[in-house]
Amino acid sequence: MDSDPVPAPDIGAGTDTDAVVAELSGLVFEVTGRLRAQFNATAAELGLPPAQALVLTNLSGPAPMRELADWLSCEPSNVTGIVDGLERRGMVTRRPAPGDRRVKHVVLTEAGERKRRQLRSSAHALARTFFELPGPDQQHLRDLLARVLAGPSASTDAESG
Repeated sequence: MDSDPVPAPDIGAGTDTDAVVAELSGLVFEVTGRLRAQFNATAAELGLPPAQALVLTNLSGPAPMRELADWLSCEPSNVTGIVDGLERRGMVTRRPAPGDRRVKHVVLTEAGERKRRQLRSSAHALARTFFELPGPDQQHLRDLLARVLAGPSASTDAESG
Protein backbone atom coordinates (compact mmCIF):
# COMPACT_ATOMS: atom_id res chain seq x y z
CA MET A 1 0.00 0.00 0.00
CA ASP A 2 1.28 3.45 -0.95
CA SER A 3 1.99 5.73 2.04
CA ASP A 4 1.45 8.99 0.09
CA PRO A 5 -2.18 9.60 -0.77
CA VAL A 6 -2.81 10.60 -4.37
CA PRO A 7 -4.57 13.97 -4.44
CA ALA A 8 -7.93 14.11 -6.17
CA PRO A 9 -7.80 16.09 -9.40
CA ASP A 10 -9.26 19.58 -9.12
CA ILE A 11 -11.88 20.50 -11.64
CA GLY A 12 -10.53 23.40 -13.69
CA ALA A 13 -7.06 23.14 -12.13
CA GLY A 14 -5.49 22.99 -15.58
CA THR A 15 -6.86 26.42 -16.35
CA ASP A 16 -5.33 27.88 -13.16
CA THR A 17 -2.00 26.15 -13.85
CA ASP A 18 -2.03 27.36 -17.45
CA ALA A 19 -2.69 30.91 -16.27
CA VAL A 20 0.19 30.76 -13.78
CA VAL A 21 2.56 29.33 -16.40
CA ALA A 22 1.51 32.02 -18.87
CA GLU A 23 2.08 34.70 -16.23
CA LEU A 24 5.47 33.23 -15.29
CA SER A 25 6.48 33.15 -18.93
CA GLY A 26 5.43 36.77 -19.40
CA LEU A 27 7.31 37.88 -16.29
CA VAL A 28 10.48 36.07 -17.35
CA PHE A 29 10.31 37.68 -20.80
CA GLU A 30 9.75 41.09 -19.19
CA VAL A 31 12.73 40.64 -16.84
CA THR A 32 14.89 39.42 -19.73
CA GLY A 33 13.84 42.36 -21.87
CA ARG A 34 14.69 44.87 -19.17
CA LEU A 35 18.06 43.24 -18.45
CA ARG A 36 18.85 43.19 -22.17
CA ALA A 37 17.90 46.88 -22.51
CA GLN A 38 20.16 47.75 -19.57
CA PHE A 39 23.00 45.68 -21.03
CA ASN A 40 22.58 47.29 -24.47
CA ALA A 41 22.61 50.77 -22.90
CA THR A 42 25.80 49.91 -21.03
CA ALA A 43 27.36 48.61 -24.25
CA ALA A 44 26.38 51.81 -26.08
CA GLU A 45 27.95 53.93 -23.32
CA LEU A 46 31.18 51.99 -23.89
CA GLY A 47 30.94 52.44 -27.66
CA LEU A 48 30.07 48.81 -28.46
CA PRO A 49 27.27 47.30 -30.52
CA PRO A 50 25.28 44.79 -28.43
CA ALA A 51 26.54 41.71 -30.31
CA GLN A 52 30.18 42.72 -29.83
CA ALA A 53 29.49 43.42 -26.15
CA LEU A 54 27.94 39.96 -25.73
CA VAL A 55 31.00 38.30 -27.21
CA LEU A 56 33.37 40.32 -25.02
CA THR A 57 31.36 39.68 -21.87
CA ASN A 58 31.23 35.93 -22.37
CA LEU A 59 34.62 35.22 -23.90
CA SER A 60 36.57 33.86 -20.95
CA GLY A 61 39.25 32.03 -22.93
CA PRO A 62 40.12 31.10 -26.49
CA ALA A 63 36.93 29.99 -28.23
CA PRO A 64 36.33 28.65 -31.73
CA MET A 65 34.15 30.75 -34.01
CA ARG A 66 31.66 27.85 -34.25
CA GLU A 67 31.22 27.88 -30.47
CA LEU A 68 30.49 31.62 -30.55
CA ALA A 69 27.92 31.07 -33.30
CA ASP A 70 26.22 28.36 -31.26
CA TRP A 71 26.26 30.50 -28.13
CA LEU A 72 24.85 33.54 -29.96
CA SER A 73 22.34 31.34 -31.86
CA CYS A 74 23.38 32.77 -35.19
CA GLU A 75 25.08 31.77 -38.40
CA PRO A 76 28.89 31.53 -38.42
CA SER A 77 28.99 34.23 -41.12
CA ASN A 78 27.37 36.65 -38.63
CA VAL A 79 30.02 35.82 -36.04
CA THR A 80 32.70 36.58 -38.60
CA GLY A 81 31.34 40.13 -38.91
CA ILE A 82 31.11 40.56 -35.13
CA VAL A 83 34.66 39.30 -34.61
CA ASP A 84 35.91 41.45 -37.52
CA GLY A 85 34.55 44.51 -35.70
CA LEU A 86 36.17 43.51 -32.42
CA GLU A 87 39.43 42.79 -34.20
CA ARG A 88 39.40 46.23 -35.89
CA ARG A 89 38.97 47.77 -32.42
CA GLY A 90 41.97 45.77 -31.16
CA MET A 91 39.91 43.82 -28.63
CA VAL A 92 40.36 40.30 -30.01
CA THR A 93 42.68 38.37 -32.25
CA ARG A 94 42.18 35.16 -34.19
CA ARG A 95 44.61 32.32 -33.64
CA PRO A 96 44.76 28.88 -35.18
CA ALA A 97 43.52 26.13 -32.86
CA PRO A 98 46.38 24.02 -31.50
CA GLY A 99 44.96 20.73 -32.82
CA ASP A 100 43.56 21.99 -36.14
CA ARG A 101 45.01 25.05 -37.85
CA ARG A 102 41.89 25.34 -40.02
CA VAL A 103 39.87 26.23 -36.90
CA LYS A 104 40.28 29.79 -35.66
CA HIS A 105 40.03 30.64 -31.98
CA VAL A 106 38.98 34.09 -30.85
CA VAL A 107 41.19 35.41 -28.06
CA LEU A 108 40.84 38.59 -25.99
CA THR A 109 43.64 41.14 -26.18
CA GLU A 110 44.65 43.27 -23.18
CA ALA A 111 42.41 46.06 -24.50
CA GLY A 112 39.56 43.57 -24.89
CA GLU A 113 40.05 42.30 -21.35
CA ARG A 114 39.94 45.89 -20.00
CA LYS A 115 36.73 46.61 -21.95
CA ARG A 116 35.28 43.29 -20.78
CA ARG A 117 35.92 44.23 -17.13
CA GLN A 118 34.28 47.65 -17.67
CA LEU A 119 31.27 46.09 -19.37
CA ARG A 120 30.81 43.42 -16.72
CA SER A 121 31.22 45.91 -13.88
CA SER A 122 28.64 48.32 -15.34
CA ALA A 123 26.21 45.53 -16.23
CA HIS A 124 26.57 44.04 -12.75
CA ALA A 125 25.89 47.39 -11.07
CA LEU A 126 22.69 47.78 -13.11
CA ALA A 127 21.60 44.20 -12.38
CA ARG A 128 22.22 44.75 -8.68
CA THR A 129 19.75 47.67 -8.66
CA PHE A 130 17.29 45.69 -10.77
CA PHE A 131 17.29 42.74 -8.34
CA GLU A 132 17.17 44.94 -5.26
CA LEU A 133 15.45 42.48 -2.93
CA PRO A 134 16.18 41.46 0.66
CA GLY A 135 19.06 38.93 0.75
CA PRO A 136 16.95 35.84 1.45
CA ASP A 137 14.56 36.77 -1.39
CA GLN A 138 17.48 37.17 -3.81
CA GLN A 139 18.84 33.79 -2.82
CA HIS A 140 15.43 32.14 -3.08
CA LEU A 141 14.84 33.65 -6.54
CA ARG A 142 18.31 32.48 -7.61
CA ASP A 143 17.62 28.97 -6.35
CA LEU A 144 14.23 28.79 -8.08
CA LEU A 145 15.64 30.03 -11.39
CA ALA A 146 18.52 27.54 -11.13
CA ARG A 147 16.01 24.73 -10.61
CA VAL A 148 13.96 25.85 -13.60
CA LEU A 149 17.08 25.97 -15.79
CA ALA A 150 18.27 22.58 -14.55
CA GLY A 151 15.06 20.99 -15.82
CA PRO A 152 12.24 18.88 -14.42
CA SER A 153 14.43 16.07 -13.08
CA ALA A 154 16.37 18.49 -10.85
CA SER A 155 13.12 19.83 -9.37
CA THR A 156 11.87 16.29 -8.69
CA ASP A 157 15.20 15.29 -7.11
CA ALA A 158 15.22 18.39 -4.86
CA GLU A 159 11.65 17.73 -3.69
CA SER A 160 12.28 14.07 -2.89
CA GLY A 161 15.59 14.69 -1.09
